Amino acid sequence: MLMRTDPFREIDRLAEQFLGTTSRPAVMHMDAYRDGDYFYAAFDLPGVDPDSIDCTVQRNVLTVRAERRRPAGDNVELVAAERPMGVFNRQLFLGDSLDTDKLEAGYENGVLTLRIPVAERAKPRRVTITATGNGHKQINA
Repeated sequence: MLMRTDPFREIDRLAEQFLGTTSRPAVMHMDAYRDGDYFYAAFDLPGVDPDSIDCTVQRNVLTVRAERRRPAGDNVELVAAERPMGVFNRQLFLGDSLDTDKLEAGYENGVLTLRIPVAERAKPRRVTITATGNGHKQINA
């Protein structure tokens, strides 16, 4: 059984409200990386109901919103509350080199993973060089 008596809990709670703590982050943690022709962003959202996750893209701004709720019910008695609850938001500014129309999202094991392909216009392409008879080269892009 958990001990419910903590004489310093109220002082700690006030300090957390004004200063924040590492256990109560202001934003959701994320990793972002590129692998070949895709850009990935992975957001840590453990304990979040997938139906509460909202992901939108508008003018190359990606916004992820999620909500974690405490258990509710007539017989639920809160004994300890250390995990951050409520609404979490995160925005990423995406470059023009990504094709946001083909963005894919998946949620597994508490991680939201977004996969965004690199746009065709941003991929490296080979430039054809042809030699003309006068010693000059003609370059076709």
